[in-house]
Amino acid sequence: MVTLKHGPVVPQVETLLRERLREGHWKPGERLPNEVRLAAELGVGRSSVREAVRLLARDGLLDVRHGSGTYVTDAPAGSPDVGVLVRRAHLLEVYEVRRALEVEAARLAAQRVRPEDIDRLRAGLRRRQELLDADPAEFVAADLEFHRAVVELAGNGLLRDLFAAALPVLHDAIVEMFRHEPRLPDVSAAHADLLDALERGDADAAAAATVAHLQTIVSRIRSAVADS
Repeated sequence: MVTLKHGPVVPQVETLLRERLREGHWKPGERLPNEVRLAAELGVGRSSVREAVRLLARDGLLDVRHGSGTYVTDAPAGSPDVGVLVRRAHLLEVYEVRRALEVEAARLAAQRVRPEDIDRLRAGLRRRQELLDADPAEFVAADLEFHRAVVELAGNGLLRDLFAAALPVLHDAIVEMFRHEPRLPDVSAAHADLLDALERGDADAAAAATVAHLQTIVSRIRSAVADS
């Protein structure tokens, strides 16, 4: 049985199956083991295997034939995965815009935050941490709620409205990242640093913590795009 790492399961299953396809573990036209066998081999639930297969089929690597099975397509081994490249390029653009908005928001929030605001932010950050291993959509919603609260504290109506307009895109893009990009860096420490800087009213430290958080992800996505 394969031992998966701690964290979201579907991205790990998808990556493992993708690597096996790339390495020629199954040849073009060959049928994959059924869902039950794959789930038992990987030590995961059938729903996780089903979702991973669906994602690989969407990217054109697998052909799911109802009533017959799942087959490897004739895509050349080692060829660039266009679906992955497009997702990563979109993520990079989203994070570059997010960084531009949130760095200035953090700087302004540090100058205007009140003690009662810190208690609310601390509760929001605690909620985020509690959901680290939850479903990606739940975790991302909690994470963005924490950042939305920081933007609100900036006291800039235009900045607040721009962030609110970007929220649906941010949510969908980040959920997509968690589902498709395994082994993402843990940026919890940068979040804690941001809260600490806000509590101290240190605008420069708040901006630096925000840069550290977002730049870590931006660098990870850029590296993934370059390696694809």
